[in-house]
Order: sequence, then structure tokens, then C-alpha cells
Amino acid sequence: MTVILKRTAVQRTAKVRAVLTVMSLAVLFYASCSRHPEVQATPFPASNEVAGWAKTGDTRTFSATELWNYIDGDAERYVKAGVQSTSTADYKFQNKFDAVVDVYTMASAGAAQTIFQSEPAGQAKPLQLGDNGRLYAGSLVFVKGKYLVRIVAYKELPEVPPALQGLGREIETHLSR
Repeated sequence: MTVILKRTAVQRTAKVRAVLTVMSLAVLFYASCSRHPEVQATPFPASNEVAGWAKTGDTRTFSATELWNYIDGDAERYVKAGVQSTSTADYKFQNKFDAVVDVYTMASAGAAQTIFQSEPAGQAKPLQLGDNGRLYAGSLVFVKGKYLVRIVAYKELPEVPPALQGLGREIETHLSR
């Protein structure tokens, strides 16, 4: 009887050890995965990733509460619509003109469309880019899911609209990843 009790106790101990080992391995695996956060892709193309375009500075990011530091006077409209953050980067096209790219990450695709639709189309041409796009003489605006992208050139030259479209298409590709 003592032998049977000892054998049962040993079997229980072995089962407990096996369960504890599996649980420990699971915890270690989870911890090792969480130490290496997923690298988030950037929507901003690197220099020369788009023919003629060079990124000329660092990407700056503003949270919704800091957005007024970047677009003072109009930030509240974006915050009310559901902006989560705004990232911006400067570019130069073939040393002919500078442009700025703003990517607004909204709470939803509907929020991005709200901002897009609230802006006057004026002389814009509809553009098949993202979910909805417009091309102006010196700028381009489009929506891709929960992102609103605005590219503004600092000159109006004949080569500006096609150059903006090339940069916009690459940004759309980056947002699709």
C-alpha cells in the first residue's frame, strides 16, 4: 500500500512538473516575442524611392493633443473628426521645388472621409488614388482607409502635378503594406 501511495505521489509530481514546464515555456515564448515590438512601416518613401524625389529631413509626428503645434488654427477640426496622430516629412523634387507630405491617421475610414469631404474641391480634378483623391495645381489630397494624405508643393510649375502623383502613388503603396 505504501508503494502504491508513493507511486501515485510520484506520478502526480511528474504531471505537475510537466504542466509547470509547459506553462514556463509559454511565458518565456510570450516574453521573448513582446520584447521585440513589431516594426511599423512608414508611409514616407525614402530618398530616390520615387524617381526625382529626395526626403530632406526627419519625419515629425504630432499626437492629437499636440496637433495645434503643427496646424494652429485648424487642429480642432481634425481632433473633432477623430485624428489620432499626424506625421509630416519634407521632400524636394529634382532640386526644382520643395513639398511637404502630411499623413493624418484617423480613428476610422469614415473620419478620414469626413475631413476630405469638408474641404472645397474648387479647381481640383478627381484623382484615382486611394479611396478618393483630388489633384490641385500645387497639391494633392487623398484618403486611403483611415489615412488622409496631403502633399503640398511650394511652387506651381507644369511638372508639379505629375510629380505629386508619383509621390502620392508610392505613399499609397506604403499605406497598403
